[in-house]
Amino acid sequence: MKSENNEKTLLQGLARSDKKAVETIYRENYNMIQSLIINNNGSADDAKDIFQEAMIVLYEKTRSGTFELNCRIQTYIYSVCRRLWLKRLQQLNRYSPEVTDTVETVPVEEEIEDIERKNAEFEMMDKAIDSLGEPCRSLLEAYYLKKKSMIEIAADFGYTNADNAKTQKYKCLMRLKKIFFSQYKNGNQ
Repeated sequence: MKSENNEKTLLQGLARSDKKAVETIYRENYNMIQSLIINNNGSADDAKDIFQEAMIVLYEKTRSGTFELNCRIQTYIYSVCRRLWLKRLQQLNRYSPEVTDTVETVPVEEEIEDIERKNAEFEMMDKAIDSLGEPCRSLLEAYYLKKKSMIEIAADFGYTNADNAKTQKYKCLMRLKKIFFSQYKNGNQ
């Protein structure tokens, strides 16, 4: 219910040209559209153009006063952008059969659900990393994010050699997996 009210507030704000509403809609939807366009023969500039066109369509609809949105804003923007992009590809003769083959195309709702599921999993991983504690968190960040070698990690963390650092990294990784999967299991029930 809160989400539905928030969406109505955003649409009302958009109709009033409220800067915050426009920024929120942009922030929550642009990356998804950029991925769609880039993954289907487009560029970042194409994504900006298509997204802007979709925002204008949504803006004009909300200003009409008769517009009733029967899906989420994200779903609406995605479907408008997809149609606009397919039309543009057709005009540029870069029309790709893989994009339009309705048998193999994932419906918009399923694609968005998949994105939301992945985002939820990333959030669970963040929580798992937060609850991991030190020195495991720093050790895993040093290896996976900062791309440090085991020799560097051994020196930074005070291990006697790279093998000991590697053993500790393995233990930390197993602990992280245990925390993540216990959260994942509890989150999906």
